[in-house]
Amino acid sequence: MKLKNSSVVAMVFAAIILVAMVVVIAVGLFLPERAETIQGEVETTDYRVSSKVPGRILEIRVQEGDVVRKGDTLAILEAPDVSAKLDQATALYEAAQALENKAHNGAQKEQIQGAYEMWQKAKAGLEVAEKSYNRVANLFKNGVVSAQKHDEVKAQYDAMVATEKAAQAQYEMAVNGARVEDKHAAEAKVRQAKGAVKEVNSYINETVLLAMADGEVTEIFPELGELVGSGAPIMNVAMTGKVSVIFNVREDYLPGITVGNEIEAYVPAFDKNVKLRVSRIKNVGNFAVWKATKASDGYDLKMFEVRALPVDASEFESMRSGMSVIMKP
Repeated sequence: MKLKNSSVVAMVFAAIILVAMVVVIAVGLFLPERAETIQGEVETTDYRVSSKVPGRILEIRVQEGDVVRKGDTLAILEAPDVSAKLDQATALYEAAQALENKAHNGAQKEQIQGAYEMWQKAKAGLEVAEKSYNRVANLFKNGVVSAQKHDEVKAQYDAMVATEKAAQAQYEMAVNGARVEDKHAAEAKVRQAKGAVKEVNSYINETVLLAMADGEVTEIFPELGELVGSGAPIMNVAMTGKVSVIFNVREDYLPGITVGNEIEAYVPAFDKNVKLRVSRIKNVGNFAVWKATKASDGYDLKMFEVRALPVDASEFESMRSGMSVIMKP
């Protein structure tokens, strides 16, 4: 009797499960299919503020969340090494400029006068040597003096001729100044030194960090007084004027989505609809998620990145990176 009752209970339980399954399947078949949605997110164009030179954070003039305009001072670095290099470069420039002035202006008046006096002295000595030589030469022709004496006086005369020419050349050099090649070399030294000063000044300018475009400070990395290396990021600024929306769209939803077309999307954070214009459709690569279709179809569905820009940029001024944007395919 107990065995019979157990069989009846089991059959009733099985019947209930079967009926429940039939009801679930029927409900699933007749319920309306839920509308698909594609979720994307707002993406801003960011730039990182950094310096070419290493230094210590002397002052930070903004905080995270501050809105900045192009040209605003964001931070100031202290770089004593660069200031010392500027002093060195300035000294080299001044020395090169002095050499250039000397090359163009020539010798001082006192040097020119001294060279002139030496030339006149050599000319006087040449006149005496020439007279002595003429007298000895006449006596040598008459056989009064020896050939040895004649040769000695002749050598003295030739030496005075060379001395007078050398003194004249020294005077003319003092009057004319440096050679053309020396002047060009001095000018090149000045240009080189001037370039060194400009280079160091550019490094000093890098110690004052300015905003390169309008935006919002999203993150500040170092603290006041910390040392930062060359090229190290100091803060991140999101350019509020350059906002786009990124969707990952399965390829069976791509029909109707083409570059240049306008689409409408919903922004939950502001509870409003916005219009977007598709600017790019890009294959996201083999690493992206694939979705299998029915086994009988024999292919998988791939994901594509769809980038869209706001039709009215003013609607996105207050939006932040990462906010959700919903689109219906």
